Amino acid sequence: MTEDVPAVPAVRDEEARDEVRPHLEPSDLGIELPEEPEEATRLLLNEIAVARAEADEYLETVQRLAADFENYRKRMAREQVENVERASQQLLEQLLPSLDNFDAALAYEPQTEGEEKVLAGMQGTHQVLMETLAREGLEPVPAVGTPFDPEIHEAVSGPVGGDGGLIVSQELRRGYRLRGRVIRAALVTVDHA
Repeated sequence: MTEDVPAVPAVRDEEARDEVRPHLEPSDLGIELPEEPEEATRLLLNEIAVARAEADEYLETVQRLAADFENYRKRMAREQVENVERASQQLLEQLLPSLDNFDAALAYEPQTEGEEKVLAGMQGTHQVLMETLAREGLEPVPAVGTPFDPEIHEAVSGPVGGDGGLIVSQELRRGYRLRGRVIRAALVTVDHA
């Protein structure tokens, strides 16, 4: 059972402290002092040492909890960003077949003036869509005319053997990067450079 200890306001200088603080008796703090001054001093110093040790333990515990909480907060923020990026990637991966269909439609050669107008409208819509996706970090993988790179290109046909480097000669399906990471390699044919 703990005894109620009178509240002691924080005061900076000794004189003011004596004026504000009520006179405390050892019994007010739950301490019974021996009559002999040396024993009383030893007892009080021991009580101070114990109180300081406990205060240090409490401080260390609070600091550790504060550090743990800060680490938790940072981890949660990082995981939240990763979850948003993962969800964004999943959505964009699901859009890739639609982008492929858009590319196929844009490759159509119009036969009439009406088809030309429809194609022009589709090109404008495609451009707006690609700009929007670019703001989310999606970018097409460079293909035709670039050196073959197995990190971003998937060759389906090309020369066997021979000297020299390979160059992408045709793009069969566009590849994409999301925030610098390949989410789908470009499907290409290659020739010698």
